[in-house]
Amino acid sequence: MSGHHDHGHHHHHSVPADAGGRLIWALAITFGFVGVEIVAGLWANSLALLTDAAHNASDVLALLISWIALWLTRRPAHARKTFGYHRAGILAAFVNSLTLVGIALGIGWEAIERLQNPLEVDAPIMIGVSLLAVLVNAGTAWLVHRGSENDLNLRSAFVHLMGDVLSTIGATIAGAVIFFTDWRWLDPLVSALIAGFIIWHAWQILRDSIDVLLEATPRDIDVDKVVSDLQTIPGVQAIHDLHIWSITASMRALSAHVVTNQQDPQRSPQLINAINELLCHSYNIGHATLQLECSCNTPQLYCTLTEQHQH
Repeated sequence: MSGHHDHGHHHHHSVPADAGGRLIWALAITFGFVGVEIVAGLWANSLALLTDAAHNASDVLALLISWIALWLTRRPAHARKTFGYHRAGILAAFVNSLTLVGIALGIGWEAIERLQNPLEVDAPIMIGVSLLAVLVNAGTAWLVHRGSENDLNLRSAFVHLMGDVLSTIGATIAGAVIFFTDWRWLDPLVSALIAGFIIWHAWQILRDSIDVLLEATPRDIDVDKVVSDLQTIPGVQAIHDLHIWSITASMRALSAHVVTNQQDPQRSPQLINAINELLCHSYNIGHATLQLECSCNTPQLYCTLTEQHQH
């Protein structure tokens, strides 16, 4: 019975079919608006507008990276890439979150300098361009939002765009207050607050993408409960050599050795089906590789992988 493998394929979430087209539309709109904000920001001497322009410029690259990754993930598996290209989206999320952190830190540094030496700001231009930017950024964020709940790649692009929405709302409010009060320090203060928001959300995406790349157990899965649930299935005596990981944020996999007291090989498919059903419905694990065994000499739940040296 040793060496019996089975694979279950149940994927509850998928990226919408039109996600690539919506990314292209968002990219084109964002690219066209970058020049407008740079000119207006320099003219109005507004750090908040230049902050949003810089973020928009990074969005162009982020959306392009996300689109390329999305295109790659839809390519089929082959001899050189037996898992396919699903991790391309995770790499895109990792790169996009790093750029978000870098941009936010740069904004924060510039905001601190301007808080010490506030500059004159042309409030009417700042307000007008910011209002237009709110509409543009909200529209592009809406284009990318669908599917971002279950896909780190789309989520990283969405956070880029939502950062812009908040930046422009903040710039609009700051411009209005500056117009009536001449509180020029408000412009860099708003930028600093927005930078903090961006870093917080970028860190969450960065953490999740690192977990996937390191093949960590998904955060919502209790391994001890998985084992105890599996042992309630008739025929399952013990579980060892267990691995649970994510291929993408919504595509989970498991491999395990299952010690069973069933001696009849013809009953193995029913046992494996029962295990796959439990994993799929209780833990959203859609790809399971199971090895059935009658006994085990090394019953450790987790195995320590070692390098194999050729002689």
